[in-house]
Amino acid sequence: MGRVAFVVLLLLFSNIAYAEDVQKPVVAGYFYPKDKARLEKMVDGFIERAEPEAVEGDIISIIAPHAGYEYSGHVASYAFKLIKDKPYKTAVIIAPSHHYGFEGLAVLNKDSYLTPLGRVAIDKEITKKLLDFDKRIDYYMQPFLKEHAAEVEIPFVQRALKGAKIVVILTGLPSYDTCTLLRDSLTKVLRGRKDVILITSSDMSHYYPETTARRVDSTTLANIRRLDPEALFLKLSDTSSNDRPCGSTGIVGAMMAAKNLGANNIKLLKYATSGDTTGDMSRVVGYSAWVMYKSSTQKLERGMEELLNLSQRRRLLEIARSTIETYVKERKALDFKEEDEALNKEMGAFVTINKHGSLRGCIGNMIGKGPLYLTIRDMAISAATQDPRFPAVTKDELKDIDIEISVLSPLERIDDPNEIIMGKHGVIVQKGFRSGVYLPQVATETGWNKNEFMNSLCAHKAGLPADSWKKGECDILIFTAEVFGEKQE
Repeated sequence: MGRVAFVVLLLLFSNIAYAEDVQKPVVAGYFYPKDKARLEKMVDGFIERAEPEAVEGDIISIIAPHAGYEYSGHVASYAFKLIKDKPYKTAVIIAPSHHYGFEGLAVLNKDSYLTPLGRVAIDKEITKKLLDFDKRIDYYMQPFLKEHAAEVEIPFVQRALKGAKIVVILTGLPSYDTCTLLRDSLTKVLRGRKDVILITSSDMSHYYPETTARRVDSTTLANIRRLDPEALFLKLSDTSSNDRPCGSTGIVGAMMAAKNLGANNIKLLKYATSGDTTGDMSRVVGYSAWVMYKSSTQKLERGMEELLNLSQRRRLLEIARSTIETYVKERKALDFKEEDEALNKEMGAFVTINKHGSLRGCIGNMIGKGPLYLTIRDMAISAATQDPRFPAVTKDELKDIDIEISVLSPLERIDDPNEIIMGKHGVIVQKGFRSGVYLPQVATETGWNKNEFMNSLCAHKAGLPADSWKKGECDILIFTAEVFGEKQE
């Protein structure tokens, strides 16, 4: 009996000594179903119904939202649909820490993560290399105790990449140093690994009315689309603003890393707000899904080239602001003389005035007539005083308005509507004396697909049959718009 008891005790001790260290779920039954069958059906249904635009090249990184599945799951599925069943062995999930502040990065150093779909193994090799990379990368237990942003991505990984391991990284207090730390560590550890996918978890703006959220997010989406993480950080550095995506540090850092790992293209797959599912448009959260990839052509998609740098955009905003204030107070148009070559190009432009998040005036020219800086001056006056939808801006309103500028690329005629990229291209349709135009951000602000966008453009803006664009009965011209405003600069 003594020998048997000893063997039993030894076995019990062995089981305790080698028990798997498991991260238990913290939002199962809250952000997503805790029932396995229901969760599996929900995630598979989202992925099956998603219809993302295909990309040609090696996918290096995706961005997906992290709200409750009923609100954002359909958006996240657009990104996961593109990587479904691809030969990735590990998914590195990068998410913000919502409940616990710290400097640097926190990496989950456990054996597995449990969800209602079962345990998913943590890639211990990559985790160790990240922890060894820099003392600012550590494992803190506290950030993971309540955090949902990384966890909500895991069931999608389990269904889209069956058998893949994960690495979980939480970003600490926002700073450029944290972005570069993420960049440098991922670049060092993952260089040459084509079997690893980066997944950044991030929502967009928070708790604006629907129309305001879509306008704010359209500017952020345009900035992300330029694949310029350094400039993007400057635009997202105001940590007090609801305009800023939740997870912006991860977006910037992962974008830097993805570029180092070969990504030269980025595509917006889907944008929506919580209002699209709840019907409550008074206070919404924005969601977007992206893919970053290495194009075989090694070229950026048409329309991604930057028209203006940061200082040039700021100067145009200064011109618009001083012009409006002077004209409203003195009825006098200011004289300017700019030497900058870019500001002297002939480019179409719109000036938009908003007040407390609502449109207050918008006037523009599709085709440049004279130097850009003078076009901005003239359109600023028109937007403030000549928009027939609104009375002229008054002196008392000057402190309450903010200005947004859209600078347009040259128009390009196309024969194939498939060349239109939603959210990137503005479109003009014309036949005879009838024409209509939508700026690129209209697609984002409305959530329309291409059919809805083009049908509305033909029918409601140009007065043509809704399907004219499909039948080749009208000319189609596309352009891009660089959108920037005082609240983003």
